[in-house]
Amino acid sequence: MREPRRAWLAILTGWALSIVGSIALAALSKAIAPALPAPEFPMKGPIAFFMLVVFAPFVETLIMAGLLSLLLRFLTPATSILVSALAWGAAHSSMALGWGLVIWWPFLIFSTLYVVWRQRGFWIAVGIAATTHALQNLAPGLLVAFG
Repeated sequence: MREPRRAWLAILTGWALSIVGSIALAALSKAIAPALPAPEFPMKGPIAFFMLVVFAPFVETLIMAGLLSLLLRFLTPATSILVSALAWGAAHSSMALGWGLVIWWPFLIFSTLYVVWRQRGFWIAVGIAATTHALQNLAPGLLVAFG
């Protein structure tokens, strides 16, 4: 993940790290504060699946790219990645506090992937981060859409 080589491996490694970390954080969050509200998704079916697995990862990655581009002008890459992840956690916390506590970890991975792959080009970096994000959202997207 530190060098922009083998996109498929970066995506799979990023997904494994993000999903394992977020599952662990979700379990810890539920154990410590079981009453924290979880996010609610008012939609179901194919539209919900599209929104969670295709639209949100792409749009959020574009927003993340803009934020990281700004942060990288003033901060080191590591600090920019951390600030980005914390900002995404805060943004998701506004919808459900428990969600924000869990979501910062995957965005740490997505932000890292974007910064590393940006060396190869903007759209490559967006594609790597958005694909990893889409994989992260795949199981929850299926549960929300069809569960």
